[in-house]
Order: sequence, then structure tokens, then C-alpha cells
Amino acid sequence: MQLVIDGTNLNIIKHLRDGRKSYNEIAKALSITETTVRARVKKLKNDGILSITGLVNPTKVSNQSIAFVGVNLKTMNLQEKGEELSKLKGVVAVAVVTGRYDCIMILMLNKEFGLLDFYTTEMSKVSDILSVETFVVFDSFNLNLPYIL
Repeated sequence: MQLVIDGTNLNIIKHLRDGRKSYNEIAKALSITETTVRARVKKLKNDGILSITGLVNPTKVSNQSIAFVGVNLKTMNLQEKGEELSKLKGVVAVAVVTGRYDCIMILMLNKEFGLLDFYTTEMSKVSDILSVETFVVFDSFNLNLPYIL
């Protein structure tokens, strides 16, 4: 059974945007107990709804680059291929999408592992790729990602 995201859960998630805010501070702000906050956060994490992690603005980290890659597949096995793509080195996230591409990937790269390395050592492992289109990010706004390299 999937967890219902009620107003209290949403408010807890909003407070957690400030990763340094304690459960006690959140409880006081929402007029609930710290135990309630702890239990709800644990349930949200266990159900895969919430992940608490440090994020970076990749355009502000030296020697890092970000690319979005649109992928067209020869197969309609989109979820299986999306999962396979998500496990490649340098991949931050993969989404199965509508429109021009079957999947969109977000990559984090650096001097030691660049775009050419990604395509020759990682993408070459994946079968049924029909075509890709790469979009290199020069600057971003509100793009914060987990640091993976």
C-alpha cells in the first residue's frame, strides 16, 4: 500500500529543504511531536518517497560539467532500458519521457571522466540505442544534484 502524502507530510518535506533543520525544530514549527516527525520521515524514506542528501550546484563546482542526453531506443522496453541506463557511471538520473526521446539522462562529468569517456566506456555497453542527442549545460538555475563522481 502506498503512503498517502497528506499536508503534514508535505510540510515536513518542505522544512527538510533546509538540510540542517532538526526534527525538533520542524516539530515545533508544525505543532506536532518530534516523534511524529521522526516516524513520518522514516516512513517516507522507507517508501522511497523521500531521500535526504547533500546537493551541489554543479556549475559552481570546479572541474565538473553537466549534460542532458536524449535517448531514442530500438525497443519499447523503456523501463528496463531506463533502469540499465541509470546504472552507468556518470549518470545522475534517467527519466522515461514522452515526446521526441524515449529517455532523458542527466550526467555529471569531470576532467577524469568526460563525455567521450562516457560514450565510449559506458553507453557502448547498452544495446538497442538508436540515437542520442547531447545537451551540454553552460549555466543552470535551481539545478542541484547529488555529487556522484
